[in-house]
Amino acid sequence: MGRYPPRQNNRRGAMPILFVLLLPILFPSLFAPLSHASPSVISEWNTPKPRHSRLLKGALQRETSLEQQSELWTPLPKQEWKTCKVSGMASRLPESSEGYIQVFLDGGLNQQRMGICDAVAVAKILNATLVIPYLEVNPVWQDSSTFMEIFDVDHFISVLKDDIRVVKELPDEYSWSTREYYAAAIRSTRIKTAPVRASAHWYLENVLPVLQSYGVAAIAPFSHRLDFDNMPMEVQRLRCKVNFQALVFVPHIRALGDALVSRLRYSPSRNEMVGDNYIREVSGSRDDQAAGKFVVLHLRFDKDMAAHSACHFGGGKAEKLALAKYRQVIWQGRVLNSQFTDEELRSQGRCPLTPEEIGLVLAALGFDNNTRLYLASHKVYGGEARISTLRSLFPLMEDKKSLASSEERVKIKGKASLLAAVDYYVSMHSDIFVSASPGNMHNAMVGHRTYINMKTIRPNMALLGPLFLNKNLTWPEFQEAIIEGHKNRQGIIRLRKKEQSLYTYPAPDCMCQA
Repeated sequence: MGRYPPRQNNRRGAMPILFVLLLPILFPSLFAPLSHASPSVISEWNTPKPRHSRLLKGALQRETSLEQQSELWTPLPKQEWKTCKVSGMASRLPESSEGYIQVFLDGGLNQQRMGICDAVAVAKILNATLVIPYLEVNPVWQDSSTFMEIFDVDHFISVLKDDIRVVKELPDEYSWSTREYYAAAIRSTRIKTAPVRASAHWYLENVLPVLQSYGVAAIAPFSHRLDFDNMPMEVQRLRCKVNFQALVFVPHIRALGDALVSRLRYSPSRNEMVGDNYIREVSGSRDDQAAGKFVVLHLRFDKDMAAHSACHFGGGKAEKLALAKYRQVIWQGRVLNSQFTDEELRSQGRCPLTPEEIGLVLAALGFDNNTRLYLASHKVYGGEARISTLRSLFPLMEDKKSLASSEERVKIKGKASLLAAVDYYVSMHSDIFVSASPGNMHNAMVGHRTYINMKTIRPNMALLGPLFLNKNLTWPEFQEAIIEGHKNRQGIIRLRKKEQSLYTYPAPDCMCQA
């Protein structure tokens, strides 16, 4: 009898256990993994109301003159600076290298792109052989795409053959030098202390001895680990050569990008649309059509950015709480913006533009409702509900899913870096590029399009914040302020200043005076 507890006590003990087991079913949002694939139902799927109804009404009724349209779509005139050949700038390669350099790059595609350029420069400084950079698994998007899955590695090696030595992998004698090896413990061949924006002298003093002693050195972390100033012109030009010539996407990304660009330039008629929103190629008809123009909008409005900004976006108390919780879990109170009020942040231009707000800016600039607009973005915070206002302003808005079939997208499905690569490719072939908020894609695209003298509109965040706070502003007043505030922000070359990135401001390092 004494071996078993009384039946009543057994029931009492089972009830809490049963309740705990039922919690995930009763409250699934509390137990959802903290990721972009599992949005908060309350905060992200309740359709937010337009925050600028007065301006939106004016934008929907807008009329754009032919003169305004012509001025908007006119390509940039030739400028004082132009691309210049960098071949012949490289000095002759020494007969042997000092050893092998490995770099481990985190971040998204565009941050990794800049890191690759810096890695080549460091290899040049050290007379080292560069191992094709290792791309870390992105902790946000969980993307494990490798360098060779994104970039044409043979083209990369060929373009740089006169500048540095590049190998796809380490020789067998160094096969132990892997990411797993460096993650296990402190290793004498790992450089973990490279400061942000380190000088060439720092690498010669701290990395060269490791190379000479062991034949291999691994630098992790590496992103943003090379200074933009006080570098030999040979090194600067080499960084430019990597960014603008050596880094080319793999053929299937270029092919899909070309197809999307073609479909944007040649608007299909209704009978050319088939299942899954796939636009069929119509042979023989393209020669008779005039190529149309299109604009790419990079809409960086994901949950990370929304939370990190500490701004409010019209989702009410539930959204504020959800973003605050996300912010605390991910950054543990290290978000400086959170000490300011929403109005203070907006007045300083520190809040990312919502789809509604960037739509109003585009409408004020003169883009009408017949504009072919390509939306470059990975995952919009709030989903389609958040984009609906933007779509009402630009009904011809397209993206990868609307322009290509699921069969065409199968190689990039679920791969954030490959999806971003397609967007990058399409953006580089657009007539105009606009980024809704600053970031790595914005910086990379501003620099690349400046290099080839293509129009890029940079939103004036300091102007837009106060404008959107003014609820009494009429549409004509708003439009006048937008046009005036963006006259000198459409691709006019600005020379790089001290400490600025040459990947964003390629003149004068990467360009020559005409």
